[in-house]
Amino acid sequence: MVNTTIKTTKSEEIFAAAQKLMPGGVSSPVRAFKSVGGQPIVFDHVKGAYIWDVDGNQYIDYVGTWGPAICGHAHPEVIAALHEALEKGTSFGAPSVLENVLASMVIDAVPSIEMVRFVNSGTEACMAVIRLMRAFTGRDKIIKFEGCYHGHADMLLVQAGSGVATLGLPDSPGVPKSATSNTVTAPYNDLEAVKALFESSPDEIAGVILEPVVGNAGFIPPDAGFLEGLRVLTQEYGALLVFDEVMTGFRIAYGGAQEKFGITPDLTTLGKVIGGGLPVGAYGGRKDIMSMVAPAGPMYQAGTLSGNPLAMTAGIKTLELLQKPGTYEQLDRITKKLSDGLLQIAKETGHEVFGGQISAMFGMFFTGEPVHNYADAKKSDLTKFSRFHRGMLEHGVYLAPSQFEAGFTSLAHTDEDIDRTLEAAREVLSSL
Repeated sequence: MVNTTIKTTKSEEIFAAAQKLMPGGVSSPVRAFKSVGGQPIVFDHVKGAYIWDVDGNQYIDYVGTWGPAICGHAHPEVIAALHEALEKGTSFGAPSVLENVLASMVIDAVPSIEMVRFVNSGTEACMAVIRLMRAFTGRDKIIKFEGCYHGHADMLLVQAGSGVATLGLPDSPGVPKSATSNTVTAPYNDLEAVKALFESSPDEIAGVILEPVVGNAGFIPPDAGFLEGLRVLTQEYGALLVFDEVMTGFRIAYGGAQEKFGITPDLTTLGKVIGGGLPVGAYGGRKDIMSMVAPAGPMYQAGTLSGNPLAMTAGIKTLELLQKPGTYEQLDRITKKLSDGLLQIAKETGHEVFGGQISAMFGMFFTGEPVHNYADAKKSDLTKFSRFHRGMLEHGVYLAPSQFEAGFTSLAHTDEDIDRTLEAAREVLSSL
């Protein structure tokens, strides 16, 4: 039997104080639990597959700081490497050999990347890659997909997912029409819609950017032929194909979704895992395109903390750990056990659900219909998800506080963790 009582006194006190200090009491919207209701928990520390809150409650974690903790929180080898790096300084604002090491590892791993530029977040990477797409092609229009989130830059907050989907915002106030006038959208997995956009503006579209596996509208994999079709269309119209692998990079395969599906884009954005838990992002691709980036070329982009030694160190050690034999087989096995178990238990307890997993990424929607895109995802029973989320929290399982977010496992999760999670799910789902 799992524990069904959690004390939240300190979390409530801290969050109440936070709401007077920060908008909504948080530094990023989804953390406020607005879409699931109830009291968010305030973390105290993390280790391996577990979280401890300020009230002393322990949880099995399936958020993993939204993806980076693929080896488990506070991995001892990553921490040891960071301790050593700290002695040399936290920021250089100048070249270091660590950048060369991580750049070489990224280039060796990711099929599309011949040159790479490090930045400090996924948002930065996506902002820069859009500028680069336009600079290289001499065109202005960008195609993105409904429910795909590429950071909070103005031109990409159009039919965005993640926190925008969670809060039900149509885009965002403060984003001028001029900033989004060249961003056009299509439903994910709808190749015909993309084809129609190209046919209507054959010489105006710089390229297509997408999450090759959607994680910011919930977990939505590509339909057979969709990624292949995008590759053909972009080449046919002289446009660029960009995979936003901030979430999928090094998570669903060592070489990302492009390795998993055998589709090589022109440019790729990365983040999460390559920072090993520290703030980092990157964009890279073909050498002829990347040679346009300053100072090699005229497209300007800069950042004082880019390539900082701590982020590079954590990334290097994390990628070294991921190269060990059997890593991705283990991630796939443990995640499949969790995903299959959740879907089976939900059906056994009388709930209509749809979901699945790819390697260490999974999701489950409370809907009886297949989910191919954001419109399908929005048909989910959000009230039921909220109750499920709260029930799991009270049973010591921490899931993403939104129906529109993917879940993540790590190398630290054990079969016992999965069994405990499924036991909790059976109790919660039986009571809904």
